[in-house]
Amino acid sequence: MPRETGRKLIAQNKRARHDFFIEDTYEAGLVLTGTEVKSLRAGKANLTDGYASVEGGELWLINVYIPEYSQGTWTNHAARRTRKLLLHRKEIGKLEASLKEKGLTLIPLSMYFKDGRAKIEIGIARGKKDYDKRQTLMEKQANREMARAMSNAVRRRGGR
Repeated sequence: MPRETGRKLIAQNKRARHDFFIEDTYEAGLVLTGTEVKSLRAGKANLTDGYASVEGGELWLINVYIPEYSQGTWTNHAARRTRKLLLHRKEIGKLEASLKEKGLTLIPLSMYFKDGRAKIEIGIARGKKDYDKRQTLMEKQANREMARAMSNAVRRRGGR
């Protein structure tokens, strides 16, 4: 069987971009068991409540939900177990230094397969206040209305 290539999205944390300002992103590998990989290949995962933390010089992914594999037996995994993330030591050091700053946290943004290996994109994030969320929504709505007006103007002129 040929090796898998490209990028296949498993799960995305859309809520993260709404609730946080993403300052920087990193791609990390995941240490998984066999049934976790099979469950992910079925496209099942939830990143909404998850976060990452640095403990003892290692990066850990906490509270991410990967459901039990339906055909798994006694070898099945716990759905919300703590999973180790794989990053270079220098990157973990940078993350640890930036997390010491008040108000920053590490959150998972997306999980995907890249060339057959499970990867997760984590972001250094700062929480948004309610007025920031409203401002972001107003900007999105204004951009949408502007694009709609432009496409209507092109249609009226006899373009497309």
